[in-house]
Amino acid sequence: MDIVKRSRHTDIDWLADGPIGPYVGAFKQYLTERGYAANTFASYLAGITHFAQWARSRRLRLHRIDEASVAAFLDDHLPNCRCVGPTRRGDHSAALGHLLLVLRSRGAIATPTVSTTPVDEELNRYGEYMEHVRGLAPKTRDMALHIVRRLLTARFGDGAIDIAAIKPEQVRRFFAQQAKLYSKPASAGSVVASLRGYFRFRASLGDLVHGLIGAVSYPANWQLSSLPKTLTAEEVEQLVGSLGKPGRSMRRADAIVRCALDLGLRSGEVARLSLDDIDWRAGTITLRHTKGRREDVLPLPAATGEALAARLKHERPKTSNRAVFVRHAAPRDEPAGPDLVRKTIRQAYARAGLPHTRSHLLRHTMANRLLIGGSSLKEVADVLRHRSLNTTLIYAKLDSRKLAEVALPWPGSAS
Repeated sequence: MDIVKRSRHTDIDWLADGPIGPYVGAFKQYLTERGYAANTFASYLAGITHFAQWARSRRLRLHRIDEASVAAFLDDHLPNCRCVGPTRRGDHSAALGHLLLVLRSRGAIATPTVSTTPVDEELNRYGEYMEHVRGLAPKTRDMALHIVRRLLTARFGDGAIDIAAIKPEQVRRFFAQQAKLYSKPASAGSVVASLRGYFRFRASLGDLVHGLIGAVSYPANWQLSSLPKTLTAEEVEQLVGSLGKPGRSMRRADAIVRCALDLGLRSGEVARLSLDDIDWRAGTITLRHTKGRREDVLPLPAATGEALAARLKHERPKTSNRAVFVRHAAPRDEPAGPDLVRKTIRQAYARAGLPHTRSHLLRHTMANRLLIGGSSLKEVADVLRHRSLNTTLIYAKLDSRKLAEVALPWPGSAS
């Protein structure tokens, strides 16, 4: 049983006398500058104090503190710890992650050396190709690299990569294994796209991989076979009626819901909104760095503008950041992310008594409301900022007014 014995030392003694003692002040300053709450501040300080006790008992010198020593503390000592005080792994892990950043920023410990394998080098080249030649979004690149890494590691391990050694049957077996990770067959299409994209990259380098490109095919997926789910008119009224309530961060929630419902913004687009994107005099909002990799200017509805103005005037924390939605919790002074936007919309559904969870539902709902109001599919495509009208065609199934005009009479009916 691994036990760090207490002596007459206080916690301050442990920190002052331990290897990280000279940098405790810098650690406190780091947490203060990022606006961590008092209880989190105290928890993180207790975490590095606990680590300091363990490091002292191991006679661990400062230059030996790194990810490996932190892992030994978390994985070996903490589960069997009988030390006095809190021993929550999550808090300790977060605190020590921050500690490593502080120590490296002060030059106290070395930057970790990154050992690269032939697979790592290959993926670096392919990543640059996807970014600079194909212009793919970061999320798409990350997914492709993740899948290609699995293929290359399974075939070559840490050895050199020989594309000619990969056979079509091996690619098919790999795809069959990966497809099991997806709940829907159509979702496995991302594996096919990633593999084919990589083999086309190798073909551009002169490799004879055409047999590999055709080794796997996309799972059956009938486009436009389903109806996009939307809120009903009653549910929209219920959701809107739940807005404007007092409470912590409620004005932020109102503004986020309005941006998604009135403008059809994606969660990432809401998160990236800047004060510089809103032209209050012209009544417009500019979307930058969108999924379509272009800038779009949309009219700003009055209700949306009022919700944004209320958020900015009464609830937005003091910050030098130009983002409309900034974090209320540490690390402060940073923009909110897409996950927070999605979480906020889920919470808004719950407050309104709606059984939904997906934030993208509001984008579909906005498109449906446009169609009900008489807008054409081209107008819906423009508002949703689809690059291809084909993407918007699925909403044609929701246009009951137009569908009624082309409906054939039922056989045997009087009509």
